[in-house]
Amino acid sequence: MSTIAGMRSLPSLLTLVFGLLGPVAAYSGTPAAPTQVDQAFLDAREAFRVGERKKLDRAALLLRDHALFPYVESYQLLLQLDELAPEVVLSFLARHSDSLAAERLYTEWVRSLGKQQRWDLFGEHFAALNQEDQELSCYGLQYRARSDPEALLEARGLWFTGQDLPEACAPLFERLAAQGKLGTSELRARQRLAVEAGNAALVQKLNARLPPAERVAPKRLEFALHRPERLLAKGDLKWQQPAERELALLALWRLARNSPSAAHEFWTRHRERLAPADALATLGQIAHQGARRLQPEALEWYRAAEGVQHSEAALAWKARIALRFANWSMVLSALQAMPPTMAQEPVWRYWKGRALRQLGRYEEARTLWEPLAREFSYYGLLAAEELGVALVPKSEPTPATPEALARVAAMPAVQRMLKFYELGLRFEGTREWIWAIRGMSDEELLVAAEFARRQGILDRAINTADKTVARHDFNLRFMTPYREHLSAAAREHGLDEALVFALVRQESRFLPEARSRAGAVGLMQLMPPTAKWVAGRTGSRDYRPSQIGIVDVNVKFGAYYLRYVLDRLGGLPVLATAAYNAGPTRALNWRGPIALEGAIYVESIPFTETRDYVKKVLANAMFYAPRLGTRQVPLKTRLGVIPSRDASLNGVYQELIYTSVEADQ
Repeated sequence: MSTIAGMRSLPSLLTLVFGLLGPVAAYSGTPAAPTQVDQAFLDAREAFRVGERKKLDRAALLLRDHALFPYVESYQLLLQLDELAPEVVLSFLARHSDSLAAERLYTEWVRSLGKQQRWDLFGEHFAALNQEDQELSCYGLQYRARSDPEALLEARGLWFTGQDLPEACAPLFERLAAQGKLGTSELRARQRLAVEAGNAALVQKLNARLPPAERVAPKRLEFALHRPERLLAKGDLKWQQPAERELALLALWRLARNSPSAAHEFWTRHRERLAPADALATLGQIAHQGARRLQPEALEWYRAAEGVQHSEAALAWKARIALRFANWSMVLSALQAMPPTMAQEPVWRYWKGRALRQLGRYEEARTLWEPLAREFSYYGLLAAEELGVALVPKSEPTPATPEALARVAAMPAVQRMLKFYELGLRFEGTREWIWAIRGMSDEELLVAAEFARRQGILDRAINTADKTVARHDFNLRFMTPYREHLSAAAREHGLDEALVFALVRQESRFLPEARSRAGAVGLMQLMPPTAKWVAGRTGSRDYRPSQIGIVDVNVKFGAYYLRYVLDRLGGLPVLATAAYNAGPTRALNWRGPIALEGAIYVESIPFTETRDYVKKVLANAMFYAPRLGTRQVPLKTRLGVIPSRDASLNGVYQELIYTSVEADQ
């Protein structure tokens, strides 16, 4: 039974819901002064954080009827986790079965059983968990390996990563090593992965596990990892020794991260001293790192490394660098080498279609694009334009009746979410909301999204509406709060209104109180130095840093800055959007030696965050245009053509600024 449909009707909550039916008001984000009982919860939370059991127990006495009492009780149990009898845990689960606190306690208890190697109890409860947790997975493999040899084979697959692994995995690897299934070659393979991942500490740890004759002196290895070019230039490598050859290889891989060209120069001079397979793998690594730096030479390096088994990241960058130079055969070969799950991602389905079309295989391209063109996304929009069809957003709202909204309000997780938000604990509140909506149908998600909207919790409303699969409400997905401020700022600075809303949706989900880890503030996520700069440029002498989050100030300054980067970058929305996220200098430097189709420029942005950001903002703008009544512009027109690195941006500007006033004319 679905989460909402399974709730009993609670007429007493209708009074609460009727209070939510008025016009939306943005959630203030300012916590109310806590009541005495709420303060007791905050005290209990702090006592748990610092491990003060007596203080926690005293606070708990006041909280039996509090909405967040399941957390308080879980705090008490978590502080004595290793001592808990199964019946105590199961009693808690029975009383709070539909709670995130219960899931957390259960997960941590099972983890504790694994640490203590209480395998009978662990085996009884591990299967009930629904967790993607590497530590728990390793405990699960330890449990299975007691009677199932296949478990050790699965554990061997975990070994090959450049990242650190939990201590729970170590006993599995020790058993594999004792059986001769993790030896010198596997240790060295993981060292290379660690170098590729930039994990120098892991490289050193793995070196210590090698047989003494195969180890490198720790200081020499540290020199290779932190000053690879100097080590390679010294010319004192003892190539006849396996450990020294491996040291040279690790230094080369490390150097490739900083300077692919320098690494390739050294590789060219000394490749004959490496084993053929190692030399080829090193060239593949140099090609990967060169592509990430958008170096044209990476194309030839990838060609010369034919036959290397590239990582998924290296294949993605092989495709991207080939796109930048219109090498469609190489694009296709990179995509065909991807594992099936990766190849099915929308990004690669779209570009495989493009490669097939360029190579004269249009019907195969159409087969890839037709299902993609039904997806309301960046690649869905591009695929639809390739096919010459319109991807028309069709809203099918679910009636948000008082009874339907009351069922959402009655959910214990929602009540806990509201209490967390009231106390200013947004992170915990968001986790409760995610718990509340798990497993909901499209119709239920839309009611929940409307509930969040009416509470003024706009980020949850948008994210929840975004989760629907077949039935959508684009008024919820692409809502237009603060339109008076945003539209006025767009008109004042001659900006595309749809682009402004698209950017704000991506930056802050319309939360004025939004603050990033880097310190960006408000609807348009301005950094304090940027706001100060804009204040100086606009003569806002009475501006104070404390005003940066005020909606009117934030929007005016953000629109001014967006106009500034547009003007500096030839009026091209792609460059301006990239610059808004990563800075104008980077946006300019990411251009190529030749003019690039906008979609190819976006696809080859080196920063994953900025690459995804630009795609989402431009797709958002496509969906906002009909919502705002502005003239629709094809996505490929918005993407435009990005001039070469040497070309002047003067005169490049293409008119994409369609305000609602102009549309009315």
